[in-house]
Amino acid sequence: MNKDQVKGQVKDLAGKVQEEAGKVVGSTSQQVKGLDKQVEGKAQKALGDAKQAVHDATRK
Repeated sequence: MNKDQVKGQVKDLAGKVQEEAGKVVGSTSQQVKGLDKQVEGKAQKALGDAKQAVHDATRK
């Protein structure tokens, strides 16, 4: 795993927590921020996956 994959997963998880916390306290803005963070995390993880695929392909 590379750092983009790890950071992406952490952002995604943090976004899920923030979204749920927003639901608990009734804050729509926190829910939206959590969803945004999840999208960011998934995008960063996808970038990391692509980098890893290129790295693996060049090693063969």
